[in-house]
Amino acid sequence: MSELTPPAVILDKSQMAENIGAVARVMANFGLTDLRLVTPRDGWPQDRAWAMASGADWVLEGVRVFDSVADAVADLNTVFATTARPRETRQPVRTPREAGRVLYDDTASGLKTGLLFGGERAGLETTDIALCAGIVTIPIDPRHHSLNLAQAVAINAYEWRTLILDAPPPRFRDSEPPASNELLVGMYEHLEEELENGGFFYPPEKKRSMSQNLRVMLGRAAFSEQEVATMRGAIHALSRGRGRVLAKLAAERAAKASSSSEPPRGER
Repeated sequence: MSELTPPAVILDKSQMAENIGAVARVMANFGLTDLRLVTPRDGWPQDRAWAMASGADWVLEGVRVFDSVADAVADLNTVFATTARPRETRQPVRTPREAGRVLYDDTASGLKTGLLFGGERAGLETTDIALCAGIVTIPIDPRHHSLNLAQAVAINAYEWRTLILDAPPPRFRDSEPPASNELLVGMYEHLEEELENGGFFYPPEKKRSMSQNLRVMLGRAAFSEQEVATMRGAIHALSRGRGRVLAKLAAERAAKASSSSEPPRGER
């Protein structure tokens, strides 16, 4: 199974170049090569990262930088967010071993996969976790639940590597594969735009949490490309229907206003 493409590693808002270099080093140890950075604090490239990578130059030379998590995961089908903190999203929570098996099976089915890691200090935003298929939490002692970034990447990369070396038979999907994150985000934004036009997000200060909840609910459905197209067609039809209703109401008001402004027949 050596032809399988390993998961991408996405680092969101990394603060230290040394940590990026350490991540590249453990990625090379376990055969991962696709490293993506989202708005690293000190920009990119950074010489300190190469010094820390201990020769894993090919990983750092292939780094791609993105402006948002949504952009970084747009081409991926299955992404897991790694976090130790409880979140208010109702998403499946897996250990690295369980997640590794899902990533292995999806990769064997031809899908593109990834692991998302938050910044050293603040972790991941809930809105970014909502773009993922689930959460990976490392089962460490609660008395000291702090892992550095490279350690977290290493544990997840090890579980992937173990599956590759053991070469278990992949469990192929019986259904259509999930759509890419780019298609899903397009569907989310389309729905949110029409809901905004329809006055759904009220009061306005709750719009962010309401949008986030919608994305999590829809994300659990694992839409295929065809299902995304169907859903967007339904949204479009509903929005056009609302437009016809509003146009009809406007025409009725105009007709009523016109008739009320006409003088009685005897006064003409």
